[in-house]
Amino acid sequence: MAKKSVFVSDLSGKEIEDGKAAKIRISFDDARRGSYEIDATAEEAMELGRKGRATVRRGRKPKAQS
Repeated sequence: MAKKSVFVSDLSGKEIEDGKAAKIRISFDDARRGSYEIDATAEEAMELGRKGRATVRRGRKPKAQS
């Protein structure tokens, strides 16, 4: 028997299509409050992201080409 997972947006309640999902993570300065994760569509995440500011990606910088 096959199983199918269906993802639903926590913001709108709409079904999220494959490849159109986003995960929004909210963390507080006060660690006692914990953190939250919200599943949303890519469009909903972009709408919320416009209200904030973009951050740079973390990790190693690429090696210089010589």
